[in-house]
Amino acid sequence: MLFRIGAVGILVSVLTQVLKHSGRDEQAFLASLAGLVLVLMWIIPCIADLFGSIEALFSYP
Repeated sequence: MLFRIGAVGILVSVLTQVLKHSGRDEQAFLASLAGLVLVLMWIIPCIADLFGSIEALFSYP
């Protein structure tokens, strides 16, 4: 999971730099926003599972 997030971060940063140098700042912003949304969609289920595990751990039998 960490390597996938790192790979997306590297790709988005390279794409953003290329778009900014070509004068397309709006597309660069949208590319970074899309990368953020993609990573959040990967992380949110993991966080939900973590909270579910913690809730199950501290629940009364």
